[in-house]
Amino acid sequence: MNHPSPAKMVRPLVLGSTSRYRRELLQRLHLPFDVVSSDVDETPLPGESPAALAQRLALAKARAVAALRPDAVVIGSDQVADLAGEPLGKPGNHERAVHQLRRMSGQTVVFQTAVAVVCAATGFERCELAEVRVVFRTLSDAEIERYLRTEQPYDCAGSAKSEGLGIALLDRIDNDDPTALVGLPLIRTARLLREAGLVLP
Repeated sequence: MNHPSPAKMVRPLVLGSTSRYRRELLQRLHLPFDVVSSDVDETPLPGESPAALAQRLALAKARAVAALRPDAVVIGSDQVADLAGEPLGKPGNHERAVHQLRRMSGQTVVFQTAVAVVCAATGFERCELAEVRVVFRTLSDAEIERYLRTEQPYDCAGSAKSEGLGIALLDRIDNDDPTALVGLPLIRTARLLREAGLVLP
């Protein structure tokens, strides 16, 4: 009887995030997976760029969950909105969301979305960054209020929920991984999962 070698074992997949957006995106790959909260402090370091912050947090989330599930292939991801080098996080409430959208009105914002894949058992660890350049229309206060009252995107980086009404706030989106703006760059995720030994279509 042939036994699979350790490198060819079918390892469980774990998403190190409780984000419903990332969970819904990962379901598109038709792989069974568990969800485990990573519980990582997301405070930026002094002078840390948005791109560096997103990559550090994605890796930290994947490592934290991999420590709990060393047998599994773990995905960690993080997104930071980058306005002229300044990180914009999740607003958390209406007032901060209004402030963010006023600042982004008429501006180009780069959404830095990082994905990390870690498997403690095999020592696999990779992280990739997807940059999405988003050009916002010039927004009136009335448009901002209507959008926020409808979508309430207070758990979205930069208050921008592009998969919903937020698309109406934009003039243009430039990217090479279409799901990155929603929170998980699936082209890069699928590539890293294959490299980690998972079988995808």
